[in-house]
Amino acid sequence: MNPSAPSEITAQLSGACAALERHLGETLLAIHLFGSAIDGGLRPQSDIDLLVTVSAPMPDPVRRSLMLDLLPVSGWPGSDPARRALEVTLLVREHLVPWRYPPPRELQFGEWLREELETGSIPPATPDPDIAILLTKARQHSLCLTGTSIAELFEPVPHEDFAKALMDTVAQWNEASDWQGDECNIVLALARIWFSVATGAIVPKDVAASWALERLPQEHRPVLASARAAYLGDAIQDLVDCPEQVAAFIRHVKRVILSRAQTGR
Repeated sequence: MNPSAPSEITAQLSGACAALERHLGETLLAIHLFGSAIDGGLRPQSDIDLLVTVSAPMPDPVRRSLMLDLLPVSGWPGSDPARRALEVTLLVREHLVPWRYPPPRELQFGEWLREELETGSIPPATPDPDIAILLTKARQHSLCLTGTSIAELFEPVPHEDFAKALMDTVAQWNEASDWQGDECNIVLALARIWFSVATGAIVPKDVAASWALERLPQEHRPVLASARAAYLGDAIQDLVDCPEQVAAFIRHVKRVILSRAQTGR
């Protein structure tokens, strides 16, 4: 395994790469490690983010067997000191070159799918605006574990599509049911999107949260401060206990993001 990969996840990366290579065979073009493992450092609840590029779409039997084979390599955040949660996103290169929006996603594996996968429900390929953000992030900071460099595989995402993807992501969160059970992640995601809309850059969640805390009205700071502390492992995640404050924070930051996107200020 590449020595630049964090040593604490080397064994898990080897298991994930072995499963990917076994199922994808000659269609596998590259595996890239990105996210907090490469940019900012792994936090207690951080996933291992892998971007996988292939040369052809996956037959359904391969999709199913790969997803099931990744389950024992991954672990729910905090449940096993030896296994972090995997988040594996698989793209077919010819579906993104030349670039189109919304970009298509061939497959995504994550712990939030564990129950579905264990009951035999395998999500299909789908258009996914978030791929524009993911690719931008991976082009800025990633480590090639095997195959071709990401700069050779994909052109930069056009700025207008990166900005559109940010807005399309924000548009998902409208009612309490949209963030219930995932309050901390969505609060931090909104801080990160706000930072990206304002600056055009992508930074780790805790960095974006620190930036946003300086710009929030006092009444909304406790929600973001709590999410940031939980992300850093300094506190127990407790946002589920303050739904009204979380909803008020989300409504406020969405308004700020939309206004910033419309006015450029």
